Amino acid sequence: MKSAELLKLKEEMDTDNSLPLRAQGINLVFGVGDTNSKVVFIGEAPGRFENELKTPFVGRAGKLLDKILVNIGIPRATVYITNIVKHRPPENRDPLPEEIAVYAPYLKRELEILNAPIIAPLGRFSMNYFLPYAKISKDHGRVFRLSNKLIFPLYHPAAALRSTGVLKDLETDFKKLPELIKNFESLLTKTAPEAKQTTEAKNQISLF
Repeated sequence: MKSAELLKLKEEMDTDNSLPLRAQGINLVFGVGDTNSKVVFIGEAPGRFENELKTPFVGRAGKLLDKILVNIGIPRATVYITNIVKHRPPENRDPLPEEIAVYAPYLKRELEILNAPIIAPLGRFSMNYFLPYAKISKDHGRVFRLSNKLIFPLYHPAAALRSTGVLKDLETDFKKLPELIKNFESLLTKTAPEAKQTTEAKNQISLF
């Protein structure tokens, strides 16, 4: 059922001429993986290798992601991986806010179909879609409750390839994931300390 719904969504995206990054030679890179996974990893946009293979996270950053997942006992095939923007931006530049805004409704529908309790944004662009006021340098590896989901922001693996410090943080944060998957139900019902009801805090209740 989920697979059929996702395929329908993918086909809809493939024919949507309003998507700003559609161009000759640029392929749609839709999400892949276990549609019943408890966790969905979300990057920002495909790169060159992703565009060629039509699969997210298959370049150097993807290989690092695979390695870290294996190290914590969670094979890639048991999770779902996607991006907010599903076409490669020119010259691998960062996606623009207006581009993210156009692709975001499709991501929303993709997540509704999957209905995974844990969302793990990879990098600041993906994180800020869910937590607009968060800072990746401060909030990576923390767990936030947003409605009925747990948001677990992580550094993007590409950043870890450029910095041994970021790599160490990324590996440390990933080690929390098995316990998070095991205990997500209790965390979703956990009463968090009352946060200040500012615009920033309103939807960003940190559980730990």
